[in-house]
Amino acid sequence: MQTIAPRFWRLLLVLVAATGAFLAGAAPASAHAALTGSDPKRGAVVDEAPAQVKLTFSEKVAMSDGSVRVLDPAGKRVDTGRTTDLGANTYGVKLRPGLPDGTFTVAYQVVSADSHPVAGAFTFSIGAPSQTKVVLPDQEAGGGLVGVLYDIARYFSYAGFILVVGGAAFVLGCWPRGAGARPVQRLVTYGWLTLTGATLVLLLLRAPYTGSGKLADAFDMGALGDVLNTKTGAALVSRLLLLAAAALFIAVLFGAYDKREDPKEKKDLAFGLAIGGTVVALGIAATWAMAEHASTGIQAGVAMPVDVLHLLAVAAWLGGLATLVVALYRTPSVEAAAVRRFSRVAFASVVVLAATGLYQSWRQIGSWSALTGTAYGQLLLVKVGLVVVLVGLAAVSRRWTGRITSETGGVASGAGGVASGAGGGAPQAAAVPDGEQRAQKKPAGRPRKTPVTVPASSGAGGPDDSERSAQLARQRAAMAAAREKRARDADPHRSGLRRSVLMEAGVAVVLLAVTTVLTTTEPGRTEEEAARATAAAAAQRSGPLTLDVPFDTGGQDGRGTVRLELDPGRTGGNDLHLYVKRPNGSAFDVPEVKVSFTLEAKDVGPLPVTPDHLATGHWSASGVQVPMAGDWKIAVTVRTSDIDQVTVKKNAQIG
Repeated sequence: MQTIAPRFWRLLLVLVAATGAFLAGAAPASAHAALTGSDPKRGAVVDEAPAQVKLTFSEKVAMSDGSVRVLDPAGKRVDTGRTTDLGANTYGVKLRPGLPDGTFTVAYQVVSADSHPVAGAFTFSIGAPSQTKVVLPDQEAGGGLVGVLYDIARYFSYAGFILVVGGAAFVLGCWPRGAGARPVQRLVTYGWLTLTGATLVLLLLRAPYTGSGKLADAFDMGALGDVLNTKTGAALVSRLLLLAAAALFIAVLFGAYDKREDPKEKKDLAFGLAIGGTVVALGIAATWAMAEHASTGIQAGVAMPVDVLHLLAVAAWLGGLATLVVALYRTPSVEAAAVRRFSRVAFASVVVLAATGLYQSWRQIGSWSALTGTAYGQLLLVKVGLVVVLVGLAAVSRRWTGRITSETGGVASGAGGVASGAGGGAPQAAAVPDGEQRAQKKPAGRPRKTPVTVPASSGAGGPDDSERSAQLARQRAAMAAAREKRARDADPHRSGLRRSVLMEAGVAVVLLAVTTVLTTTEPGRTEEEAARATAAAAAQRSGPLTLDVPFDTGGQDGRGTVRLELDPGRTGGNDLHLYVKRPNGSAFDVPEVKVSFTLEAKDVGPLPVTPDHLATGHWSASGVQVPMAGDWKIAVTVRTSDIDQVTVKKNAQIG
């Protein structure tokens, strides 16, 4: 039997390592829904404690009891724990009565409509701002070790689906004799095992992925029960049930179908397998469409079947290509007719991919600005570039095949290469020399045995003769394989063909990684819509931003309060007023008062502001620019004498 060349394994290991690094380095899943408003508003100071806290998102989210927590300045929960859907993408949680004055923290963690976790926090104050002991975790929702493992499992689920569907389609539609090839059987079976294992891992990791982020919670049966009641949980369970049917399909394909001798019976069984396999493949592909991007946003009724077609086209092309690579390196021969059929299938798959991909791009991007200005749009451009490279490599493979055909009248079985032909036009391929016609009647996975001549000996028929015969047979088979390999490798056209087919498979691995990251990235359209909704909510905010900043410089007459008013308290130009008062409330002057603004999350600032003195205890500055919305740190510096000075810092949401 032929073996894969060491450089094939080296290339495969490099590709897997590169893909793992790509996935491990990916950022945590982006939030696909955004908080666009709240009541009380972010950073607001209210006179009386509200009866409940309301949160408004850019799209519908899945929210359970405990998804929203309201914490007092000491870090204790003051909400009832029960959330209510108030309609219009607004949700509420009731507060306990008798809340004290101070700064309260609202922390939320929900799941967007396309299955991705969304988390965040903001503060509001009752009576007056105060210090708070609340410390929120730095880890983003869907991040950490659980997020990395979840993304890896998602990648392997796509890879397994491609191998199962594409490999089975290649055998049924292009190379029926391949049902008896052991390497092809192993490829499809490993694909099924990969998809099944990855689906189980996704199901177990779903609770910590959207919740605590702790790996140990993957084995919490109560949390798993909650997952089963969600849309994503139902999709994963449905996929497992369909994979049971796929196991039966694989058993029949590589069992009863391979053993059929009567052409009519084999044709009838192939028809039944094609119908059943198509139904199962459609169902498995639908489990992605019903739970991810296609199920939300505009035209969901059209997007889901289009997404199913897109997935099936990817599987037919890339899965067929993977099966072809294995067949070229691990089986004695591949018929020319099989390669011509795959060429047509690959070309049709590319056409379907182009049509469905164009629709999906329009639906998920929505504008030229989102194509270049959002992470989703940029990743989509990378994906399109990889597809172009893949089609170009297919054309190179087709040219190598044409050169071999023009020289020898066909590609010998030992050539180890036929072009995938995805770029269009069926390649010439795999015509087998006359001396090998009889060998093609044997199963594809069983190489021809080389006749062995055993020297005569007086002890014929003894154990020594049997061992000697077996040893000579192995030696001659190894020598014949080495001669065949040297002859094959001596042809630069055949070597070029094998390299181009391997490069196609390598680009396909990277393309699958980019596609997986795309599924965890917020679509450009929803990102821009969420940004517009957030800006609109900020624009509707009434009244200036007001902060009371107590200070104590330690010197004589060094205690008091600075009231800061920023009007209108949004991005762009603002009027700033500062009022300095003693503890008894009377206004008084100090030698100097100044302010600076810092947005640490974006590394902006500090932006200094030196106001002008207008009247006793009153300073003002016009045209104070706040360049972007965010949680700004406002530092107020008060100097009450030549040596007595203090700087007090407060955080406030602006814009």
